[in-house]
Amino acid sequence: MHLFLTAFEDVPDPRAGNIRHDLGELLVIAFVSVLCGATSCAEMAAFGRAKESVFREFLKLKHAIPSHDTFSAVFRMIDPKALDAAFGRVLADVAALLREGDVIAVDGKALRGARDAGESARTRMVVSAYATRLRLTLASVPADRGAELEAAIAALGLIALKGKVVTADALHCNRRTVAAINAGGGDWCLALKANQDSLLSDARACFATLKEGHPSADAQEAGHGRVETRRAVVVSAKGLAEHHDFPGLKAFGRIEATRETAGTTTSETRYFALSWMPAPDVLPATVRAHWAIENAMHWQLDVSFREDAARNRKENGPGNIAVLRRRALDVMRRDTSRGSLSIKLRRAGWDDDFLRSVLNGLAIE
Repeated sequence: MHLFLTAFEDVPDPRAGNIRHDLGELLVIAFVSVLCGATSCAEMAAFGRAKESVFREFLKLKHAIPSHDTFSAVFRMIDPKALDAAFGRVLADVAALLREGDVIAVDGKALRGARDAGESARTRMVVSAYATRLRLTLASVPADRGAELEAAIAALGLIALKGKVVTADALHCNRRTVAAINAGGGDWCLALKANQDSLLSDARACFATLKEGHPSADAQEAGHGRVETRRAVVVSAKGLAEHHDFPGLKAFGRIEATRETAGTTTSETRYFALSWMPAPDVLPATVRAHWAIENAMHWQLDVSFREDAARNRKENGPGNIAVLRRRALDVMRRDTSRGSLSIKLRRAGWDDDFLRSVLNGLAIE
């Protein structure tokens, strides 16, 4: 636990001088409570009181467990980016396992419960940069009032991109995003849709002139009553980076997918802007890796942490507690014992020895 306390020392404390509870200790209690299933400040305080004897093994708790009002006030004030950076230091040894060519998926997730009546469901969100092979959050930045693009660029600026491949949806297929990735020495594979209509038109034109025998990668999967066939092709975008003022553009990718289900056939064609010329079989692997941020992160946040139901709404509160949920997911994923993630989260609340092993395991990475 000393690892967390040391990392939290760098989180600026915006409270006035007459504070009763140490910020680092408060953050430890909040994080451990979320790791064990707490979804609100009231539950953090209740969990802290129930497990006070456990916390006293490594915390001083000069004024006992903070109240739910204290948790709420602190999370409304502290900077979510500073909190996330502190967790980044805790998990630095895991992040160091990133390899050349690893995929970093960037995507935003709406905090649907963190809104007042009349506000859009997408008013508040958190944009994350996610290492898909390690299943690790590298950075999270809150985005309010539709500022997903700015938050994504901020997240990219917080991590080492050299030698990595950044994937993102069509919103991020723009000059500002690719400039940020290029500046960090990374490559990119970005969904190409109608928001870049001229670029998409030229991509289609490149594929329309393909000669017979052009390299492609074909794959077929069957299961759950459906058969899906995919063909991936990559073509050069020579000269188009300058024409479209799209720095670093080297190639376009296309994946044609056909799905047969119960006698019904559907098809879809997706295009991608690429900063390098990958082999055809690398393209679908890269695209599929991107979906880990949806399946392994966003889905778990809703199912195991009930993020969509969370009602933290004031100031920085939603962003900070969203950071706790993402980092709790990261920490629990480091545990190699048997059991589903949801069972492990509950077990951490039931079994003090298991909770200690999860937290102490980080110091052994």
